[in-house]
Amino acid sequence: MKPWPLWDTPFFEDRHRAFAQTLLELELPEVDEEGDLGPASRILARALGEQGLLDVVVPPGAETGEARIDLRAVCLAREVLAYRFGDLADSVFVMQGIGTAALWQTGSADLCRRILPSARRGETIAALALTEPETGSDVANIATAAERDGEGWRITGAKTFISNAGFADHYVVIARTGEAPGARGLTAFLVDADAPGLTAGPPIRFMAPHPAAPLRFDAVPVGPDRVIGAPGQGFKVAMVTFDVFRASVGAAGIGAGRRALDESLGRVTTRRLFGRTMAEMDGVQTKLAEMATTLESAALCVYRAAWAKDTSGERCTRDVSMAKLTGSEAAATVVDAAVQLFGGAGVAHGSVVEKLYREVRPMRIYEGASEVQKLVIARDLIKHFQQEPSR
Repeated sequence: MKPWPLWDTPFFEDRHRAFAQTLLELELPEVDEEGDLGPASRILARALGEQGLLDVVVPPGAETGEARIDLRAVCLAREVLAYRFGDLADSVFVMQGIGTAALWQTGSADLCRRILPSARRGETIAALALTEPETGSDVANIATAAERDGEGWRITGAKTFISNAGFADHYVVIARTGEAPGARGLTAFLVDADAPGLTAGPPIRFMAPHPAAPLRFDAVPVGPDRVIGAPGQGFKVAMVTFDVFRASVGAAGIGAGRRALDESLGRVTTRRLFGRTMAEMDGVQTKLAEMATTLESAALCVYRAAWAKDTSGERCTRDVSMAKLTGSEAAATVVDAAVQLFGGAGVAHGSVVEKLYREVRPMRIYEGASEVQKLVIARDLIKHFQQEPSR
């Protein structure tokens, strides 16, 4: 695998190019993706931690209030992980960030010191418990409730599709505390996996291997020191987390798409049909050009968003939504084209492009479906247009 031309764009600094090279040299142990994904995920997390890669998503300095995430580095890591190792390694990497982001962004120094070092080393597993059976993208209508119990709280409700559920060591849980209606009445809590009343259901089987399960909260006790941020700020805590990591979904899509394109090039330059290689056919050449152009256009959108967020210090909600939308949709288009070029071999279970096909499809759903990203983008455009002085 060679460094990609994108890494020569002005969005990157020398440290990013050096980091990209380390990613190309990264080695991860082989794990069983068809069996219990909990042990496999722990093996990968430990390996990522030992090689220092989890520093990218659990930034050092968080324990002293000086955390600063480098989104361009996160995106580079996800692109290479998706290309070289596939969805499971990529998921383990990013969930350590998603499951700890609320802490290193708004959590107390004490919680950060207690939780983050082991997560950064890959010794403990993090998770974010947000989605519910009746509230997927509609986060503002979360029903899981946290009621006051003396100085602390008790959480009751159900979550589903929770990545790492069942083997995570702790969960950032978003629950309704009722300070105000809708999104303004949610609070983020840190809940240990062994808390009384917290149970995980059986693993959910997805079309591609991904560790997730439902969670049940039966009056789970939570101490006052486990509130992350302030009561009533849970929606903001969740959205700020997504503003950090949504763009990186697009980067993972780019990585999967690049792998599909490279697999396709290998196929069409060796496969012969009607007395010539497929690569000599005009229709195949056109398809390859479309795949490459789609990927490069999406990659520029992804890394421009990451650059904007890194250099502005703002939430850049519109930019990261564009990156997530563009990268995930590009992956779907390119991988589908690869399957078509492979023909019957592309839909045979166990082929690289068949695996990629299953892995990229969920990208258009999780962390906000494509339709939701379009709404976020449009509403942000309208808001800023209305706020600008008359032209």
